[in-house]
Amino acid sequence: MTSDRHDAQQDPARHDPPGRLGMLGRGMLLGALLGAVSLFAVAATGPDPGPAPLVTPRYVEVGAGDQVRQVYAGGFTFFVGGGVAVFDCDDDGLPELYLAGGEQPASLLRNDSRPGTSVRFTPVPDPATDLVGVTGAYPLDIDGDGILDLVVLRVGENVMLRGLGDCRFERANEAWGIDGGDAWTTAFSATFEPGEQRPTLAFGNYLDPDDTDRATCQDNVLLRPEPGGTTYAPPIALSPSWCTLSLLFSDWDRSGRRDLRVSNDRHYSREGEEQLWRIEPGAAPRLYTREEGFEHLRIWGMGIASHDVTGDGRPEVFLTSQGDNKLQTLVGEAGRPTYVDLAITAGVTAHRPHLGGDVRPSTAWHPAFGDVNNDGFIDLFVSKGNVEAQLDHAERDPSNLLLGTAEGRFEERSAQAGVVSYGRGRGAALVDLDLDGLLDLVEVQREEPVRVWRNLGAGSAEGRAATGPSEPLGTWLALRLADGPPNRDAIGAWVELRIDGRTRVIEHTVGGGHAGGHLGWIHVGLGTAGHAEVRVHWPDGETGPWQRVEAAQLAVIERGAGAPRLVEVTR
Repeated sequence: MTSDRHDAQQDPARHDPPGRLGMLGRGMLLGALLGAVSLFAVAATGPDPGPAPLVTPRYVEVGAGDQVRQVYAGGFTFFVGGGVAVFDCDDDGLPELYLAGGEQPASLLRNDSRPGTSVRFTPVPDPATDLVGVTGAYPLDIDGDGILDLVVLRVGENVMLRGLGDCRFERANEAWGIDGGDAWTTAFSATFEPGEQRPTLAFGNYLDPDDTDRATCQDNVLLRPEPGGTTYAPPIALSPSWCTLSLLFSDWDRSGRRDLRVSNDRHYSREGEEQLWRIEPGAAPRLYTREEGFEHLRIWGMGIASHDVTGDGRPEVFLTSQGDNKLQTLVGEAGRPTYVDLAITAGVTAHRPHLGGDVRPSTAWHPAFGDVNNDGFIDLFVSKGNVEAQLDHAERDPSNLLLGTAEGRFEERSAQAGVVSYGRGRGAALVDLDLDGLLDLVEVQREEPVRVWRNLGAGSAEGRAATGPSEPLGTWLALRLADGPPNRDAIGAWVELRIDGRTRVIEHTVGGGHAGGHLGWIHVGLGTAGHAEVRVHWPDGETGPWQRVEAAQLAVIERGAGAPRLVEVTR
């Protein structure tokens, strides 16, 4: 680089006694819900931009042939998982892919794309990365050296891979004092607690792989560094745990503290439910209670995505499941995690297949927010696919591409965009692979090759292959945050943007999704704006100055620097 489907379908007798939410009264709850929805139509603070035509981007598939042949496969322990980690491991600005393989070796793919012209990958074989038993992976700079590392989740020992530069890695469990355990691990998230030299790591585990007949959920674990040190203390069990498939550290109430959201698969436990752990620096983790406002919710939890959809400055939480999915928004008073569901109002329940004729309930896995048409309104991709051969759930279950509208709802456009697949989707990523300002799509599919679609914008996919220029839709910019060690990527920061009189915020996190995530350029669609004003609320609470960034730029915002550093990528 130059540089059971739905809570409303459950037996009401199974619900716990109502907490404070029940005492709000139906009228107050409805008022709070309508207030949240009214913000939805703006999607950011500021004047309503008014109705705008919904433009669908055109995609062309480039990765199911010779370029990307990685397959996620295996028996029962690999029915779940199948993640992809997206990150730049050779410092050329272009993001690489690390793909889980299940019983087959995982695969690292170097990005050899030509910016704005083609999407291409080359496998990078290496015993360090070609691990078997991999369910997923997440990029994270654990040792603060400015080179991204990999947290590799496995059935068996989790492996920490230290980045050496030029897409080379070495095992680092012993050097960092990290106990990789021997669990069936399916989820991960990380945060940096004040004063520590290493990130706090959370691992989400599924069933006991040695005792699947009893269907015993294994405890999730929290790894904190030794106080002020560079190695880790023994794991802390997060008990009770209920077969977790997604974790996310988030400053959900903008308090400056990052708590741990947990999404659990209720299939294996009648007691299981969604969870929120309070992670207080220097204190033992504890679960939020009914009395504190966190209400009972049981779903087949698969994945978490977080974004400020309503424009109130706090993140909404999208939860994938079997049957209908949830879009939760905060309605509680300050410090109380009381949520209501906006999914029906927003049009994102996505509870049955939208194509293919199968009317049975859907099975959703990886959710990802991103502005795929650069119109300034956030969109949502949801990967879908039958677990294996569940007869009571859809077998033809295409993934959703839901485009956000100026009116505050989402509309299904996967067929018009050209990203329809009837494979069993798992992990996924919305990411600009060729740095042309358009979000491309990667989707892992069980027992089929990974699929990669290139976003051509307004261009036609007819007759196109992997090469050819894209045609822009709206304007855009891409941002990266740069801080000093230990948290060089400023995980936990909030990016605030002023665009044509409206203000948006984006939380910078590691975790969520289904078994994989992206760390790199933060993509922002600008609509018709020619620039944005940007400032960063850094993880320690310091707020940087407003800085102007022109559209169609790759800009690095460094703490304390006089102006954003612009990056030009050529190949």
